[in-house]
Amino acid sequence: MKSLLLPLFALTPLFASAEKVELRTPNNSFVLDLNKGAEPQFLYYGPALHAGDINHLQRFSDPNWSRPEVYPAYGAVHTQSEVCLAMRHADGNLSTHMLIEDWTIAPISDQAPNGASRKGNLLTVTLKDPVYPTTVHLYYQTYEDVDMMEYWTDITNGEKQTVTLTQFYNPLLPIHRDNVYCTHFHGSWAAEAQLVEDRLQNGMLVIKDKDGLRNATANRNEVMMSLDGPARENEGAVIGASLLYTGNYRITIDTDDSDYHYYFSGINPDNSEYHLRKGETFTTPRTALTYSTKGTNGVSQTFHRWARKYQLRHGNQERMILLNSWEGVYFDINQKGMDQMMQDIKSMGGELFVMDDGWFGDKYPRLTDNSSLGDWVVDTNKLPDGIEGLLRDARKDGVKFGIWIEPEMTCTTSELYEKHPDWVIKAPGREPVRGRGGTQLCLDLSNPKVQDFVFSVVDNLLTDYPEIAYIKWDANAPVMNHGSQYLTKDDQSHLYIALHEGLIKVCQRIRAKYPDVIIQDCASGGGRANYGLLPYFDEFWVSDNTDALQRIYMQWGTSYFYPAIAMASHISAVPNHAVFRTTSLKFRCDVAMSGRLGMEIQPKNMTDEEKALCRQAISDYKSVRPVIQFGDLYRLHSPYAGDNLASEMYVTENKDRAVFFWWKLETFKNQHFPRVKMAGLDPDRMYTIHELNRIDNKPLSFEGQSFSGAYLMNTGLDIPYSHDVDYSKLNDWSSRVLLLE
Repeated sequence: MKSLLLPLFALTPLFASAEKVELRTPNNSFVLDLNKGAEPQFLYYGPALHAGDINHLQRFSDPNWSRPEVYPAYGAVHTQSEVCLAMRHADGNLSTHMLIEDWTIAPISDQAPNGASRKGNLLTVTLKDPVYPTTVHLYYQTYEDVDMMEYWTDITNGEKQTVTLTQFYNPLLPIHRDNVYCTHFHGSWAAEAQLVEDRLQNGMLVIKDKDGLRNATANRNEVMMSLDGPARENEGAVIGASLLYTGNYRITIDTDDSDYHYYFSGINPDNSEYHLRKGETFTTPRTALTYSTKGTNGVSQTFHRWARKYQLRHGNQERMILLNSWEGVYFDINQKGMDQMMQDIKSMGGELFVMDDGWFGDKYPRLTDNSSLGDWVVDTNKLPDGIEGLLRDARKDGVKFGIWIEPEMTCTTSELYEKHPDWVIKAPGREPVRGRGGTQLCLDLSNPKVQDFVFSVVDNLLTDYPEIAYIKWDANAPVMNHGSQYLTKDDQSHLYIALHEGLIKVCQRIRAKYPDVIIQDCASGGGRANYGLLPYFDEFWVSDNTDALQRIYMQWGTSYFYPAIAMASHISAVPNHAVFRTTSLKFRCDVAMSGRLGMEIQPKNMTDEEKALCRQAISDYKSVRPVIQFGDLYRLHSPYAGDNLASEMYVTENKDRAVFFWWKLETFKNQHFPRVKMAGLDPDRMYTIHELNRIDNKPLSFEGQSFSGAYLMNTGLDIPYSHDVDYSKLNDWSSRVLLLE
């Protein structure tokens, strides 16, 4: 079914005369009650309505306890409940009342942030205050080919003097009170995207970020709301929502004495009141929304398809297998060592080498993390032939070359800081608060000169060395003190918003000039896994913690909203540098293969046998790369279930191939695991099983055997709990990767 409006509306811009307005995606309907001179009201969001059903929709039966307004403003009517908009008018009045003036609805064909063409419909609802010349537009945009809707607002000041915005959420989404559970994600450095599920009770669930620059480290700005009990993977009604913003945010789910839970999302207003001058317009970041009757997995699949096509840069291109130098050598960069690592990754089948931190600095060489950020010139003591020599070696070794930068930061020990101390974020009259290494500072991207500088870091590299195929863009500090040396004293509260706007401007300039370079989004690990930034990036670093066991949990949580093609997942050395755990190389390979496979290791320290296993894993990954990077994900058995087992699989769109992952998380004697039933297959097709990354002396009992999709989904396969290897190679780790075709 194509994206449609109600049949009573033509697909041309239309002035409102009817009250009930429906927007459609292929399988969903969203309905508002719009009446001129009143506040816009929510009526319905769920499976697509049949013809005539819209006529039966009505507001909840008890108007005294039902407030389904989608854009309440503070002060004139709404003072007891949470609101979307709060402002102080030029005369000091705190009351605002936004009523419908008109609305239009029209088909659109525009460009998504990643450059892709998209089609759908756009509903624009114009609201005006009857007393003050304040105008708000509510926007609801659908996609014709995916069950996704985005909504946002803009606020225009028509007064003769400046007004102050103190709260600026997007339109809220009322969710009828029932047995509703919210799945969301918290974390910390090296422990990102930890899944938690809460039943919505009276009171407020608040999910927020105030880091300033890395808004996905501690909490994620995505939620899933299961409408009929605890979340289930493949069944049940679930709403998924993501705020497309990389700055400070706040998500609030308010449950009061009415018949609804109220989902609010938007910019965090804390210390961010915004002064809107005469005639200026403030636009909020979009919220992306989908509805699924197929559980959390259905929401995930929709977000993954939408992301690959419309949000992620180069979401339709296979990702290269790379070796990153960080965990292998840390700051010990040198020309010979980089050349050897390029040769090693090529010998194992890799396609790209990325030189990480430690390659730059002239007056202040980057030997540790306490200097040099901002001085993006080659340290010729480490690299006497410069980047030219590295590119020469990459051509010789037959791999692409990539490089690490952290362009939004500087150190007090740097030539940049000596020249431009006025470029850093710091409170007036105070010394700047320093971060990593006791010297790191954030540059103030509200300043256009700083924006030009950050752009020049990338521009100079890619102009001078156009063969650079990949950039790892890092950001390893929060905003540690509040203050801009660029913004006026009256606009200091604009800092957090202006930083985000400045970053996006830089990214847009980079992509306009360099649309093809691959750029990884890294921020102390997964600190910038958000769709506000990803249209300009190809992937993100899931976490600085590369321990395979903990990565299962982090990548599991991340997969709720992000596809495998976006998740950089690397094979690392043991004991792991973050948790000091020793896992088997087979286990590390099998976990890394479930995302965008790479390596984070020093190959010269590996044995020939270890290199052979990695060579096999890379070869096997190449054979199934399209399935994992573009297939539909099915999460089969959660690591959070508490029974020491995790399993998932990827299935192609036409269901002819699939890759099945099975990981044992802990080993006990007399241990019993459930048999994992597969999902997403064609029940009438026969699938032949082939194990990838095999280390066993004997093949599995079902190797080369064929099973119907129905059998695999209804019964499943008995997976051995351990590997059949020589006694000297036995360990307590076990995992399997199976190809079905």
